[in-house]
Amino acid sequence: MAQRFWVETLGCPKNSVDSDKVTGRLLADGYLPADAPDLADLVVVNTCAFIEEARQESIDTILSLSDARRDGAEVVVTGCMAERYGAELADALPEVDRVVGFGGPVTGADTGWVPVSIGGIGRGPTVPALDLLNMPRPAATAPWAYVKVAEGCDRKCGFCAIPSFRGPQRSRARADVVAEAGSLAASGLREVVLVAQDLASYGRDQGEGAKELVPLLDELSSVVDRLRLLYLYPSELTDDLIDAICRTGVPYFDLSLQHVSRPLVRRMRRWGEGARYLERIHAIRDREPDAAFRSNFIVGYPGETEADHDALLAFVEEAQLDWCGFFRYSPEDGTYAADLDGAVPDALVADRLFELRDLQDDITASRRDALVGRTVSVLVDEPGVGRSHREAPEIDGIITVPGHLAVGSIVEVEVVAAEGPEVHAELPALATSSGRRA
Repeated sequence: MAQRFWVETLGCPKNSVDSDKVTGRLLADGYLPADAPDLADLVVVNTCAFIEEARQESIDTILSLSDARRDGAEVVVTGCMAERYGAELADALPEVDRVVGFGGPVTGADTGWVPVSIGGIGRGPTVPALDLLNMPRPAATAPWAYVKVAEGCDRKCGFCAIPSFRGPQRSRARADVVAEAGSLAASGLREVVLVAQDLASYGRDQGEGAKELVPLLDELSSVVDRLRLLYLYPSELTDDLIDAICRTGVPYFDLSLQHVSRPLVRRMRRWGEGARYLERIHAIRDREPDAAFRSNFIVGYPGETEADHDALLAFVEEAQLDWCGFFRYSPEDGTYAADLDGAVPDALVADRLFELRDLQDDITASRRDALVGRTVSVLVDEPGVGRSHREAPEIDGIITVPGHLAVGSIVEVEVVAAEGPEVHAELPALATSSGRRA
């Protein structure tokens, strides 16, 4: 009888892609998916190690799944925590049968999972001979899917440990990315969401090669109906890239800003400041008034002053971004920021987080309210749930739609109400709706 598996995924969309690749490998090895983790013979936990909260969630999930597993089942831990902490994690969690790094043998077999060093680089972690970037993946179960175009990162942001365990950037061949997207589209998929640690640097690895994101977008636009990008570093947001994103028909800009105070941004070892970011945002809105924006910001980075916080509040108010995430600074071993002075008291960080989130909640609600009466084109993700170009899957709000609309269809609906991040839409009463297309 075939063995059954369960893959539990924690963390970011890039981890979701890795889990898809692990799933594809297990299916190729003859395993079958289980209906629940307690029915599986093999439970794989793909962990996140980005910040302390994510690590604690990973550990809690591992212990919970270990307690619930059936007799004789194995629990295998992979992902960022496994790669970063390895033997230390294995010693701390005797409940776990194996701890394996990226592309490691989750089944215990070594066929196709043998680690090799990164050719000619001589630094960073090893990668599997069959890197997760290029492993086969199963057919998509939703009308959209993440596609990872590169692994690792060449930047040295002061707060980020990712390059220490994901390694330097390694871009996939453009033809391979297009082939994967084409295969997904052939199975009925309508939207591809491109992800990488530093998406806009795709094609230029360790200072060599040319950036190829713009030509990649132009190729992919002829393969899939909708194309969305996540994680754009602001200094790479050129006019050519902005135009290419607008040409996809999904003018959604997910900008990795982190902060806006020039002194603090420099202390983060990053490019930019609030005024430059606003200039780019206004330039995009001049090109495409319906462009949607998302960003994330770190609160409580060492040395953050009240003036820095006020600058961030002012930026959030002026930028009027559709979506924003605010996260407490988490000190990470081995990073530049871990040794900085100027720690911000926890209570003050909590106050600043509350103030920022409260402001952004009002902005998001206002921008959603402004959609009422408009006609929007939505992709139906599941019965009764759709998304326009303004909503990234699993991250942003949703648009509720009539339940009879076919999953995977792209239809025009009229927004009739809004409740915070969620809006409600119905089919227009007439084919020539008076609502303006959004």
